[in-house]
Amino acid sequence: MALKDIPRTVVGGYLKVARAPVDAALKLAGRGKEGEVVVDRAEAAARDVAGTALGDEQLRRDAALRRSAADSREEAIDLREQAEERATAARQRATQRTKAAQRRRSTAAKQATERKTAARKTATARKSAAASTATQRKAATHKAAAAKAEGRETRAKQDRLAQIEAEAEALEERDTALTAADEAARLRDAAERAKEERKS
Repeated sequence: MALKDIPRTVVGGYLKVARAPVDAALKLAGRGKEGEVVVDRAEAAARDVAGTALGDEQLRRDAALRRSAADSREEAIDLREQAEERATAARQRATQRTKAAQRRRSTAAKQATERKTAARKTATARKSAAASTATQRKAATHKAAAAKAEGRETRAKQDRLAQIEAEAEALEERDTALTAADEAARLRDAAERAKEERKS
């Protein structure tokens, strides 16, 4: 080891020793990655000051790399938090849409029952009015049955359409949230690799 490398080694060893209890305290406090970024910035600043004082350009370059890595990790943390917030909001919106669809189906079912009741009353009235001839009774019954069948088919199509639209919107929002989460994970992995490369 060259004599000029000794101060750099001493600075690095001192900072590692000084940082160890801080890292442990941050983990116990639950600060995790966010706390590490703060400590990384402080270490980079200390290396920069030491490099300036010792006239060691390599130490200053190392400080600059550490600051850059800390910036990348901070950005990854921010992106991950944003992705989590978007995912939570998407889940809440999906839940609200599901509840709204359930309310619509409940209302549609109630309206269907009312329409069926009205149709039965109408059919009964028509049958009573058309009791004079068998032909009139058959025509009235056929008409009422056709109207009920058409109403059920129309309501079923409307309910299915509403369900499909709600599912499509939920899937689109989930895909958007997953894409953001993947990007955040990619940036975090890149930052971790940079940190590992710097350590090695």
